[in-house]
Parts: sequence; structure tokens; C-alpha cells
Amino acid sequence: MRHLSSRPESFAVSRGQGQRSQRGFTILEVAMSTFVLALGIVTSITALQYGMRQVDTARNMTLAGQIMQSEMEILRLQNWAQIVALQAAQASATTPLTIDPATTITSGTSTSLDARLTAIANRFTCTRLVETVSGQADMKRVTLRVTWSGVDGRTHEVNFQTRYAKNGLSDYFYVAH
Repeated sequence: MRHLSSRPESFAVSRGQGQRSQRGFTILEVAMSTFVLALGIVTSITALQYGMRQVDTARNMTLAGQIMQSEMEILRLQNWAQIVALQAAQASATTPLTIDPATTITSGTSTSLDARLTAIANRFTCTRLVETVSGQADMKRVTLRVTWSGVDGRTHEVNFQTRYAKNGLSDYFYVAH
């Protein structure tokens, strides 16, 4: 007589194969997946740091441009004698004069906005160099330089250069050929 079992033979065979697949992960598989996960996290953090550094540089570049624009607008309001006096105020012909950026972008009032603008502007250093253009007694070259330190401690610099003619730039080009 045949023995009747509650389990079919095919189940017994498949159970043996099933035990093999249920053993779990090997230490090598766990190590590899941990390495891949760690690499992904480190790469993401590095990318975020690089992106934040670029955002900081872009914001500060905009502020530096605004400081230079404000200073340039102040210079455009000066007459020839005042520009010559700015050059004479320099320690030497090649030593630029340091300008307080807060004076160029704030109104000088004691409002909370001006206090915040002054705090932001104090992170920047602005210098101005007025020089006589070689061979052109009636023309000055004005160089503005703004420097600052980024969030990563690196120094950044933006330069702007223009010319100022005694009788106006257009007058100089049309008359002095």
C-alpha cells in the first residue's frame, strides 16, 4: 500500500530550492550596496555644496556690480576739477584709494534698511584708481575694483574701467583727432 502524504513530492523538491534563495544577502552584497549608497550620498552633498558656492558667488557678483555702478554714478556727477582732485588725493599715482561701499549704496539715514545695507556692504572692499592716460593730458582712466570673500573663504574680484575726458567723452573724440 502506498503511503499517502499530505505533501506532494514536487513540493519537497521545490522547498529545497526555496531554502537556498531564502538564505539572505551575503556580506559582499551588503558591502557593495553600502558602497553604492555612500557614493550617492557623498556625490549629492558635494554637488549641493558646489551649487551653494555658485549661488553665493552670483549674489555677491551682483552686489559688487551695484556698488561699482553706484560709485560710477557718483563719478559721472563730478566735474573735471573734482576728478583731478580725486587723483591728487591718492597716496601715489599707482596706489588706489579705498572707498567705503556703504556710503555709495545707503542713504545715510538711520533706518533699519540702511543698517542692513551697511552690514552687507561692509563685506566688500572697493578701491578707485584715477590715472592720466598716457599722451592724453585731458583724459583720465578710472579703475574701480571690488573684492570680497565667498562662503568658502576664496577671494573674488570684479574690475571696471572707464575714461573721463575734460570736455566730455564725445567732445574729446570729435575735437582731438
